[in-house]
Amino acid sequence: MVRLAQLVRASDCGSEGRGFETHISPQAKFNRCIIRMWRFFFIVSHVAFFLKIMDNRIFNTEQEFDKAIEICRGVYAAKLCDYGAAWRMMRPSSVTDQILIKADRIRSLETKGVQQVEDEGIADGFIAIVNYGIIALIQLALGFSSGKDLSVDEALALYDSHMSATRALMLRKNHDYDEAWRKMRVSSYTDLILMKLMRTKEIEDHAGQTSVSEGVDANYQDMINYSLFAIIKLLVEKQ
Repeated sequence: MVRLAQLVRASDCGSEGRGFETHISPQAKFNRCIIRMWRFFFIVSHVAFFLKIMDNRIFNTEQEFDKAIEICRGVYAAKLCDYGAAWRMMRPSSVTDQILIKADRIRSLETKGVQQVEDEGIADGFIAIVNYGIIALIQLALGFSSGKDLSVDEALALYDSHMSATRALMLRKNHDYDEAWRKMRVSSYTDLILMKLMRTKEIEDHAGQTSVSEGVDANYQDMINYSLFAIIKLLVEKQ
C-alpha cells in the first residue's frame, strides 16, 4: 500500500501526473530503432532476391528452350541436305502416325529400361517428334504435294516461322503455369504426347471437325513443346 501510494503521488517524483508511465532510456530507444530498421531492410532484401530469382528462372527457360530448338533445327537442316524436303509428299495424318511411332518407341524404352538398337536414344526420339511436329504444321498450312517443291532455304524459313509461333505459345503458357513443367518427369511428357496423338487421330478421323476442342495444329504445338521440355531435361541441363 505504501509503494502504491508513492506511485500515485506523481508530483513527489516531478512527473506531474505521469507516475505510472514507463521510462525508456535513450539507449534503449536507439536500440529499438536499429532493430526495426534491420527488420525492414531484411524484408526488402529478401523480396528483391526472390524477384531476381523469378526473373532468372524466366530468362533461363528462354535460353534453355532456344538451345533445345537449336539442337532440333540442326538435325532438321542436316536431313534436308541429305534428302531434301521429301516429306512434302506426306499427308498430315501420315505425319501424325510417324510421331506416334516415335512416341511409342520412347515409351517402350522408358518401360523396358533396355535398348537393343543403339542408333536412336530417347532424346533422339524427342528431337524427331519436334521436327515431325513442325513438318505437320507446314503440311497443314501448305497441303501435301506430289514431290519436293521446296528448296532447303524455303524449308528452313518455314521451320523457323512455325517454331517461332510455337515458342511464343510456350512462353505464354509458361507464364500462366509458372514453370510447372520443371516438376514433371520426362516419362510424363511421353504420356502427354501420346494422349495428344490420340486426340489428333480422333480429330483427323472426323475430318478435322471439333465441337469445343482445340484444333489439330494446337495439338501439334503442344507435342513439340512437351518434347522440347524433355530435351532440356535430357540434354541441355547436362551441358
